[in-house]
Amino acid sequence: MDQTNNNTSNTLIDAIVEGVRRKKGESIVDLDMIMLENSQCDHFIICHGNSNTQVEAIARSVEETVEEYTGQNAWHADGYRNAQWILLDYSDVMVHVFQKEFRNHYDLESLWADAQINIYKSEN
Repeated sequence: MDQTNNNTSNTLIDAIVEGVRRKKGESIVDLDMIMLENSQCDHFIICHGNSNTQVEAIARSVEETVEEYTGQNAWHADGYRNAQWILLDYSDVMVHVFQKEFRNHYDLESLWADAQINIYKSEN
């Protein structure tokens, strides 16, 4: 990845994390998969909320904050109907907003255990 793409990804990730924090999303992690073979993207940003209402609010906040900071829109969004797991696709960065029980069940962090894990502190 060249430096320009890396800076663009970092700006996008910063905007995503800010969007999650605005709605009190919990346990924010970035699975950095740049060095992994056969990964579909460079980063998974994962967090969770405590209800379908909060999960939807977090995802909408991410979309609004990313557009505000970068002018980008998600290529695709899925999961708003049940708001148990909402996926936002920003091409090289995929955002996964879970309800806690679904995050624990799917355990993406373990599935991608070879990725570098960056943990973000939640802001209260």
